[in-house]
Amino acid sequence: MSITRLALDAMGGDNAPGIVIKGADVAKAKNPDLEFVFIGDSERIKPYLSRSIHLKNASVIHAEDKVESDENVSQAVRKGKQTSMWKAVAEVKAGHCDAVVSAGNTGALMAISKLQFRPMEGVTRPAIATFLPTEKRQVCMLDLGANIECDAENLVQFAIMGAAFTRSVLDVKDPSIGLLNVGEEDQKGHEYLREAADILNDADSGMNYQGFVEGTDITKGEVDVVVTDGFTGNVALKTAEGTAMLITNLLKTAFKESFLTKLAYLLARAAMRRMRSRLDPRVHNGAVFLGLNGIAVKSHGGTDEIGYANAIKVAADLVEHGFMPDVQKALQKFGSISDRQADKAGD
Repeated sequence: MSITRLALDAMGGDNAPGIVIKGADVAKAKNPDLEFVFIGDSERIKPYLSRSIHLKNASVIHAEDKVESDENVSQAVRKGKQTSMWKAVAEVKAGHCDAVVSAGNTGALMAISKLQFRPMEGVTRPAIATFLPTEKRQVCMLDLGANIECDAENLVQFAIMGAAFTRSVLDVKDPSIGLLNVGEEDQKGHEYLREAADILNDADSGMNYQGFVEGTDITKGEVDVVVTDGFTGNVALKTAEGTAMLITNLLKTAFKESFLTKLAYLLARAAMRRMRSRLDPRVHNGAVFLGLNGIAVKSHGGTDEIGYANAIKVAADLVEHGFMPDVQKALQKFGSISDRQADKAGD
């Protein structure tokens, strides 16, 4: 296996740089073919590296500044090249690293990645995507917050990119696609949703479009790719994470109520452990920016080292699978939506 070199924004996240370095240490223990470049305050980074088991010889690039979690996008971009986030993305842009991982400000990371990587040809808006656990299988969902307002063209491009992403990473040959809506009926939802549905449902699109899906269909795993705007997607994601935490905490409380419930827990411990693992947000940490000419992975800002290690794994898997060419080919094959509509009108 070839070496995968990742640029880590060591100052991004609630508990940086400690969690970033501990997460990298966990990831390196599982995959010795990973190499890391830590970008940030070298005086804060090096003491952690000296205590690390696997990272004593890791590279460090000093950055004078960092992007704060509460900064707006324009402030972050104005800071520009002196921040750890900017320099981490620049390492990938320059070809020194294969991908970047950051637990920092999501909006800033998207803006900085978009400025340096640039969108793929034909992409009007990049999207944030991740895989979610369901009853049947993992499901790709996008957009998760990059684009609060979308039109039909954005949604169709999200569908194309999400399908290519799923096909490449999960090896699903013909991913099924659903548009998230308030109902499954064709007349439901905003006009741009219905317009996107018409385009995806066209026999010439080549897409395995299954129609509208509701919120309950996400966890059922009815389709492989769930497409929505960033506002709705982010709310759905946070609600799912909160529900998983609620279930876990309620079960913990219930099993502590009496001697019999504690005994029941001992008998069901193995099954409970498996369920907790499937619902653990850390296991599914790591969202991907689709539609850019570079791999950028966003880790949850408040995660621990296990969650950060999983975000690193997502980045490493994307490099290994070479998913970017697949996304580019899918976009080129589908072609311009405006051209398709013009051709239809001409007919």
